[in-house]
Amino acid sequence: MSTPLQLGFQDAASYVMGEFHQFHDYTMTFVVFITILIIYALSLLALNAPLSWKFTEKQQIELWWTISPGFILIALAIPSINLLYYMDEGTNPNVTIKAIGHQWYWTYEFWDNSRIEIDSYMLHLEDITQSGLPRLLEVDNRLALPLDTDIRIITASTDVIHAWCVPSLGLKMDAVPGRLNQMFVKIDRPGVFYGQCSEICGANHSFMPIVVEAVPSNSFYSWCNEMANT
Repeated sequence: MSTPLQLGFQDAASYVMGEFHQFHDYTMTFVVFITILIIYALSLLALNAPLSWKFTEKQQIELWWTISPGFILIALAIPSINLLYYMDEGTNPNVTIKAIGHQWYWTYEFWDNSRIEIDSYMLHLEDITQSGLPRLLEVDNRLALPLDTDIRIITASTDVIHAWCVPSLGLKMDAVPGRLNQMFVKIDRPGVFYGQCSEICGANHSFMPIVVEAVPSNSFYSWCNEMANT
């Protein structure tokens, strides 16, 4: 989960997050190019200061630095808009989960004829018995989700605005009282993925983590049957 110097994104576990990685790298090529160009221009200006005083205007340069940013913005906008549309493109989900934010824990409801509802609270350090689990990120009840399955996650809140966010899955959505928001995901590798509430929601905002455990579909449905029968 961690990266050297805490730089960069977490490892992608969904197609959308993989596209985020590629778009980030694509954008950084423009950032590096523009940075080098500006440093080069400032260096020329500093080394040739007396000569530059003679120029008060030059239409060719002004035309160039007006048009070129437009092309750069277009080059950034096209893949960005495509990614935004893909994120909002609804599919026929096989699993629907409702994540409800409270001060300061999450409730998960399964909407697929299972009538399962679980509360997820942060585990305090003294309650963590297994070694290697992260501090302030582990919960008592993880959200189990199936692999390679179209999943819809609906967010809501009972009190103030929260935000349900799991970076490795490329998911972040506000949970607003009196409103339902939705997002879609298809997890492509097993694992445990951590997130946190990403909207300041009160004194214990930092203590309402999110833990998603991606498991094979047969294990997920077996777990659902066990939970529904208890």
